[in-house]
Order: sequence, then C-alpha cells, then structure tokens
Amino acid sequence: MLPDTEILLSLYRRMVRIRIFEEKVQELHRLGKLPGFVHVYVGEEAVAVGACSVLRDTDHITSTHRGHGHCIAKGADVAPMMAELFGRADGYCRGKGGSMHIIDTSLGILGANGIVGGGIPMATGSGLADAVLGRDGVTVCFFGDGAANQGVLLEALNLAAIWQLPVVYLCESNQYMEYTPTTDLTAGRIYRRGEPFGVTSMEVDGNDVLEVRRVVGEAVDRARRGEGPTLIEAITYRFSGHSEGESAFVSAYRTEEEVESWKARDPVTCFRDLLQTEAGVAAAELDSIDAEEQEAVRKAVAFAEASPHPSPDEALDHVFAPAGG
Repeated sequence: MLPDTEILLSLYRRMVRIRIFEEKVQELHRLGKLPGFVHVYVGEEAVAVGACSVLRDTDHITSTHRGHGHCIAKGADVAPMMAELFGRADGYCRGKGGSMHIIDTSLGILGANGIVGGGIPMATGSGLADAVLGRDGVTVCFFGDGAANQGVLLEALNLAAIWQLPVVYLCESNQYMEYTPTTDLTAGRIYRRGEPFGVTSMEVDGNDVLEVRRVVGEAVDRARRGEGPTLIEAITYRFSGHSEGESAFVSAYRTEEEVESWKARDPVTCFRDLLQTEAGVAAAELDSIDAEEQEAVRKAVAFAEASPHPSPDEALDHVFAPAGG
C-alpha cells in the first residue's frame, strides 16, 4: 500500500532537489567556480531521502565526503549549501568547511566528513548521548562500502550492540571504493557483518525510495523502542565518478555498459513513473515540481555568488568551542 499522495510528492520533491542541485554543482565545477574537490550524489538520491523521511527534526545523521544529498534530505537549505561550496561567508560553515564539511546541528546534521568512516564513531557517540540522557532520539549513520572495511565499523557495532544504542548504520553500497570495484576488496556481504554481534542486519534496494523508507522506518522504530541498532546495506550506484574532474588523473575504470545499465534504474525517473502509473499523479504536477526546484537552485547560485568571502580575520574563529560552552 502506497503512502498518501502528500508524502509521495514530498519524497519526489526532495529527490529532484538533490538531483538538480548536484547536476548544477557538476556544471559549476567544470566551469572552475568551485574550489577544491566535490563528490556528487547523483544516482543515490533514494537512499538519503527514504531514510531521512522517517526521522524527526530532533533525530541526527552523520554523513560522508559525498554528503550533499544527506544534508538536503535532512532539511538543509540549498542556498547556504551552495554558498558553502563557493567558499562564501553565508555558507553553513561561513565558507570554511566546503563540500566535505557541511554541518548544521540545529537540523540534526552532525557533519559531512572527509575521513572515510569518520561518521561511524560520531553516530555511535550520538546514540550513546541519547541513551544516557534518556532521550528518544535516533541517529542514522550514512557510510559507503569503502568505509565498511574500516575497523571502526566493527568496534561501533560491538559497542552499539552491548549498550543497545539507537543507531541505524546505513551502508550506501554503490559498488566502488573510489576507483576499485568493491568486490575486489571486500569479502562477503557487508550487511552480514552485524550478525555476529546480534545486530539486526538486512539488505535493501537502494534505488527504491519506498523500500528504503520502509526498511529504515522499521529500524528507527526498533531503535526508538530501545531494541538497539540495525545494520542496513542499500544497494545503489553513483552515476558519476568518485569525484568531479577525476578523468584528469585516473583512467576509465567502469564500462559504459555498466553505467548505462544502472541509469536504466534511475531512482528519480523510476519513482516519477510510479507516481504516474500507480498513484495517479499528473505529469504536469511533477513538471511543476521540477520547475520549482530548478528555480530554487538557480536562486541558490545567485545567493552564493553574491555572498562575500570570509574575512581573513575569521581564520581561527570556530576552531574551539567557547569556554564554558
């Protein structure tokens, strides 16, 4: 049974917002307007949107170097997001964090992270804080298949299982560890790594936003009831390379046939088709959403370009928490 139309359209809007934002980021990077590296989320939108759709505003997420989609799915505004990528003072981190370090604790976003697997212990600590303080919050920890081989994952699963922490460890298994197929470096299935610890473990189609929403929703409900952590492996694919502009320093490592086969399962396009065929949503209504999100991203770029660069005087601000804070 499908959710009501309002929820379905909200999911679609958020997925489209991420897709349009990321495609604009790709364009801006090619034009040389964005400093540093960017890692886009195109192709994986259903994972972040499905997962964050079952969270409360007071719940938390930890992110990765490929974190724009996570942040937008949790409620981040595309204007300060874009300003941050431009390195401008009106960005979420006043232009000093950039693409891989966007954070807004008021939205429950505990930070994107340039360290592979860096969000895993942070999420475990967040879950511990909720447990110790008696809150009913839940933390979703996004990480990639490359991070699955970091020892911190097993350490985190062990502690989360012992203490029955309210954490959902969500692996976005996009088939590659930077430029190497995951199957070349990873034995067995990632989701099964939770089983020796007694952690509820499962796989989900990461290109199906409704399935992600259902599976993560059940995990969140268990966590909120005090029944401990869950490890989920979402099978998905990134349409673009590991990072934008990578062709300048790495040769092709994926075949066109492979990429096109996954694009045929595009999570945005497939969900749009489902909305029309099974939920009776008119194409014109979806086109209107597309246009609104295109305009929102256009305005975000204008906002970013008009924002000043951070003052050199701020270079050492926000490095340490205020005394007594």
